[in-house]
Amino acid sequence: MAEKDEKNNKKQVPLRLSASLYAELMQWAEEDFRSVNGQIEYLLTECVKKRKKRGKDEE
Repeated sequence: MAEKDEKNNKKQVPLRLSASLYAELMQWAEEDFRSVNGQIEYLLTECVKKRKKRGKDEE
């Protein structure tokens, strides 16, 4: 159900979060001056970078 956004070449992904997790992310996003969506994207990007780096170290 993800759709390609032609304007900025990003995909839209529906995401279900518990109310408590959303509240934690909202607080964290406010501290980092980001939207909740921006915070989630930032965190996922950082995790992927770390995973790629760790994968290279293990080879």
